[in-house]
Amino acid sequence: MALKATIYKANIELADMDRNYYQSLQLTVAQHPSETPQRLMVRILAYILNAHEDLQFGKGLSDENEATIWQVNYSDEIELWIELGQLDEKRLKKASNQAKNVKLYCYGSSVNTWWSQTEQSLKKFDKLTVEQFEQSTCDALVNLLSRNMDFQCSIQDGQLWLTSGDETLLVETLKLK
Repeated sequence: MALKATIYKANIELADMDRNYYQSLQLTVAQHPSETPQRLMVRILAYILNAHEDLQFGKGLSDENEATIWQVNYSDEIELWIELGQLDEKRLKKASNQAKNVKLYCYGSSVNTWWSQTEQSLKKFDKLTVEQFEQSTCDALVNLLSRNMDFQCSIQDGQLWLTSGDETLLVETLKLK
């Protein structure tokens, strides 16, 4: 019997002062059986960092033709294609050919090795931005994971302050490209 996705709900009060975007978000996120808790939380963070009324989760690991997260406008043009992890050039080339902007959020203990091997080949993608979450940040995010989550998020000067209950976490990314 196939394993089923685990459903998580996140209520987020977002104040993004960098983009003048203020919103209450109610996210329902399905965790694929092969998706780690770390990737799930990075996916939620990537959504928060790029929040927009047209932003939506793709079908995820089960559909290679969709982004992990994307913003599609009313003309069915892909404004933003977001991926997670340490991807190969082929996937990022496809995204760059289809979207106006592409963001890759890297995480994990082997990012530096991956980046040293792929940096030169990814420089040719003008639409691509690559950012890294520190391992300690990802570990702290996993500690906040529960089936029903309530977050208060404040973004200012590139810093994201994430509060859940009594816990407050500073989330910053390191821009690689």
